[in-house]
Amino acid sequence: MTGTFEGRRLVVGLYALIVAITGVVGAVLGAFGPGDLTAVELFGVMELQPTPLGLAVYGAVTVGLVLGVLLGLVVVVSHVADAEQAGENS
Repeated sequence: MTGTFEGRRLVVGLYALIVAITGVVGAVLGAFGPGDLTAVELFGVMELQPTPLGLAVYGAVTVGLVLGVLLGLVVVVSHVADAEQAGENS
């Protein structure tokens, strides 16, 4: 398949789009959400206030990290499967 929508480019584009949407939703919640929101902790390391920037960072970082780890696992499994298949074809 040629063009701009090839395998890795498509997956990375979707990953970036999902992380960006999560950041935008966090900013919208921070700006227009209920007034009684409490601070959130980012992995127990940093406390973020429920401002548009704080919730955007929280959403983008948490979703980005979770999806990044899952994508990394897919890459590792793909390389292992390719190596096993190459070994069988030799």
